[in-house]
Amino acid sequence: MKITRITTWQRKMPLIEPYWLSGGRLKFEQLDSTFVRIDTDDGVSGWGEACPWGHTYLPAHGPGVRAGIETLAPALMGRDPRALGAINNLMDLTLPGHPYVKSAIDMACWDITGKVAGMPLWMMFGGEQATPVAVNSSISTGTPDEMIALIRRASESGYRVHSAKIGGTDTKADIERIEAISAALPPGESVTFDVNRAWTPAVAISVLNSVTARDWVEQPCQTLEQCAHVAARVQNPVMLDECLHDFTDHLNAWRMAAGEGAKVKPNRVGGLTRAKQIIDFGVSVGWQMHIEDLGGSAMADTAAIHLAAATPDAHRLASWLCHYHLADDPVPGQGARNNGGFATPPSTPGLGVQGDEDILGTPAAIHEA
Repeated sequence: MKITRITTWQRKMPLIEPYWLSGGRLKFEQLDSTFVRIDTDDGVSGWGEACPWGHTYLPAHGPGVRAGIETLAPALMGRDPRALGAINNLMDLTLPGHPYVKSAIDMACWDITGKVAGMPLWMMFGGEQATPVAVNSSISTGTPDEMIALIRRASESGYRVHSAKIGGTDTKADIERIEAISAALPPGESVTFDVNRAWTPAVAISVLNSVTARDWVEQPCQTLEQCAHVAARVQNPVMLDECLHDFTDHLNAWRMAAGEGAKVKPNRVGGLTRAKQIIDFGVSVGWQMHIEDLGGSAMADTAAIHLAAATPDAHRLASWLCHYHLADDPVPGQGARNNGGFATPPSTPGLGVQGDEDILGTPAAIHEA
C-alpha cells in the first residue's frame, strides 16, 4: 500500500459566542481548521484534522498547517501509511519541529491502518471496549455569577466536570472566583481552575494559599520550572498543559514533580502516535490525564476520545469536546458526541468519521505522486 494523494481543505469555523481565557487576556471568535484526506493505491483513504486554538494560544496557526503539509507531501508520496513509526520519523526528518503540522497526517494514517485491520482506533490503541468517556465543560472567564451560570447551563447538558478559566493580575477577583465556584458546585460535580499560564509564581502561591478550595489548578504559570516551583508550595494538585510540547517535557515534568497530572493533546504533540507514547508514560508514573485535542470539529474530538477510551480508568480524567463551542459542524451526525455527560468512540474500523467534499468545498491543495 502506497500514498498516492494528499488533499487538504481549509475550514473557518466561528464559535457560537466569543471565548475568553487567561484572565481575559486571550479572546477567540473563530478557528481555522485543516482537513486532510490521504488516498492510497489500494483504494483505502484516511481522514485527519488539525485545528490550532487560534494563533495566540500556542506557537501554532491554521495557515501553518497547510504550509507544512505542502512541505511534507512530496516526501510522503509512495510511502506505506500503515508504517506509522517510519511515517513519523520521515516527517521529523523532512520538517523538524512544527508538531501541530504533522498531527492530521498521523491521524489519517491511523484511520487507514484501522480500516485495513478492520478495527476501531480504540482497539488499535489497546482498549477492550468502546468505553464511554466523561466530558468536561469549558467555562469562559467572567464574574463569579457569570461563571456559575455557565456551569449550571453545562450541567443541564449532562456535564459533571467543569474547567473554569481564571487568572490575571487581580488576585482578589481570582480568589472570589475560586471560592464562589467551588462552593456552588452541586454534589457529584467537580471543577478544575484553568489559569492558562496567566500567573507569575508569586501570584499563584498567594492565591492558592489564600483559598480553602482544594480543586485541581491547571497551568498556573508560563514555564515548567515556574509550575514546579508553585507545585512544591501549594496544597492544590497541579495539572500541566501548555508547557508540555513533546515527550521530553513530560519526562522533565515528572522528574521535577511539577504536577500530579497532564493534558495530552494530539495536535500539540504531533499526533496520535506521539500522544499514545505520552499516555503510556503517564500511566507508568501514576499521572491522571485529560486526553483531548486543541480544537476542531467532531473529527478531531473523536480521535482524542479513541485514545481516552483506551486509557485505564484510574488515569483518565474527563475530555473536552471543542465542537460544542462551534457554530459550524462539517461532519454532521458523526463521531463522539456528548450524551448525558459522556462521549463514546465509534466502533467502525478506523477513526469512524469521514469528511464530505460537498460540505468541505473546494480543496485548498491537492498533492499527488
